[in-house]
Amino acid sequence: MSETYGRGMTVRREVLGDAHVDRAEAAKSELDQPFQELITASAWGTVWASDAISRRERSMLTLALLAATGNFEEIPMHIRATARTGASPRDVAEAFQHVAIYAGVPRANHALKLAKQTYAEMDAQDTDTKGKP
Repeated sequence: MSETYGRGMTVRREVLGDAHVDRAEAAKSELDQPFQELITASAWGTVWASDAISRRERSMLTLALLAATGNFEEIPMHIRATARTGASPRDVAEAFQHVAIYAGVPRANHALKLAKQTYAEMDAQDTDTKGKP
């Protein structure tokens, strides 16, 4: 694998967590392996690896772009990533405010609904984890 791919896998694990990446890697098939290599090298090894802006800012941009373009399936994954990138729920809400104005209220509304659901799941998981010995 290339240096960019290796860097991408490191950043991907830092942002999304080992459990998520391990599940994605285990689900990889011959059909989607080239695609997975492409996104690991380009999205994670180039864009997310850049230090031109912070990971907090990158999370906010990513969430806003996903919502604005109607790519809702990845919003929960990137909401979960905010626990590692430093983007707060308030930051996310502000990003979705921009979506409402520049890309449409229905898209922002749906993104906020997904964010609320995901934050509630994260809180429940934290409570379960803290409550166990």
